[in-house]
Amino acid sequence: MGTGYLLKNGCVLSMDARIGQFNRADVLIQDSLIAAVQPNIEVSDADVVVIDASDMIVMPGLVDTHRHMWESLVKTAGTNWSLPVYLQNLYYGAMGSKLRPQDSYIGNLLGSLEALNAGVTTVLDWSMPYSPDHTDGLIRGLQDAGIRAVFAHGVPGETSYWNRESTLSYPENIRGVKERYFSSSDQLVTYGLAIRGPEFSHWDTTVQDIQLAEELDAICSMHVGFGSWGSVDRSISRLYEAGLLTPRINVVHGNTMGMDEFKMLADTGASLSVTPEVEMMMGHGNPATGYFLEHGGTPTLGVDVVTSTGGDMFSQMKFALQAERSRTNELLLAQGAMPGELSLQASQVLRFATSAGAQALGLERKTGSVTPGKEADLIMIRTTDLNLFPVHDPIGAVVQFANPSNVDSVFVAGKLVKQNGKLLHVNLDHIRSKAMESKEYLLTQYRMSDADRIVFS
Repeated sequence: MGTGYLLKNGCVLSMDARIGQFNRADVLIQDSLIAAVQPNIEVSDADVVVIDASDMIVMPGLVDTHRHMWESLVKTAGTNWSLPVYLQNLYYGAMGSKLRPQDSYIGNLLGSLEALNAGVTTVLDWSMPYSPDHTDGLIRGLQDAGIRAVFAHGVPGETSYWNRESTLSYPENIRGVKERYFSSSDQLVTYGLAIRGPEFSHWDTTVQDIQLAEELDAICSMHVGFGSWGSVDRSISRLYEAGLLTPRINVVHGNTMGMDEFKMLADTGASLSVTPEVEMMMGHGNPATGYFLEHGGTPTLGVDVVTSTGGDMFSQMKFALQAERSRTNELLLAQGAMPGELSLQASQVLRFATSAGAQALGLERKTGSVTPGKEADLIMIRTTDLNLFPVHDPIGAVVQFANPSNVDSVFVAGKLVKQNGKLLHVNLDHIRSKAMESKEYLLTQYRMSDADRIVFS
């Protein structure tokens, strides 16, 4: 039996339609689970720690369905990078290929702590390890951080990854990785595949990779339909006709897919990860948020690359919301009209970042809502901070106003990992030191193309 917690008198956004929203209620955590959500819970157990949540919004932890975690080591380097420049600097034998196993470890540890600090309790790490030792380091980094994660196991980010003629499939040890690290579906870090997909590999390779995901009972994520690649390929249509689209399939970006292909995704239960800020910046195309909604799907959100943007989901909620509103407003303006009620609501976007994300990753039974019986992945947001106070609309406050500095407390599977604005159980000075060692090593191995600028250590 572990320590229990009673969060008293918080504004509870459950993200569960059966439970609803409370202006003031309590949440009881026992062991790793949410035990009850209701007003005026009384407990006599001395092992239950009571936390005053009266000036807090209590809600599910945020779910990031697409992030390259190791890139925390090259944070802020790519604020002026297009997609081709990003690839040139990090892949094609560039920075990413220079990682040592210890760099992979500290990159994933640092990136996971950044996520937790920002209230992101679940993330899909779209990973491209260069060796079994790199794979071990990446997985250990996620585990040691204490985050809930899907380790999406991919292939190295060399030229072959982006070469349609490549026939390279997964390393022979991939089943061994599943057996060694992911024997149970009940653990915090679970297994997925990050496949190249039909736009960046032979069709037969894609089929084999999807079949392997089925065999391993793993989420299968792929980049599809973005940039100039996606404008000519009908990849989703081909997958649909082959019967390969299932709820296991996670499509990333999808900016330039055909309108009928969004319906194919929705009809088969496949998920779509929108990474709006990076997509708008790097040249992927306009975020596909509204297109998927219009065809019956519910998109999810991801940060993608912290080379170019901060590792928090508050920013991505804002970008997704306003990019879609701008798109539909422009259609009305072109007709000589003005919008009435805006086309996309903040409540929908909060769902993208919580319950929809959990469902896309196959984790809806564990996380994504404040529901009794689910694991206690919760965050508490201070409403007394000046950028939020006074709160009239709690959902609007989270989606439009909040940022990581407002995240007071974070629980993952009932364990308190952040409290009073401070991460717990970690030596941040030691982690910063190790991250700087990796950064300095990488800069001796590869100089990024626009790195002629002041570098702060």
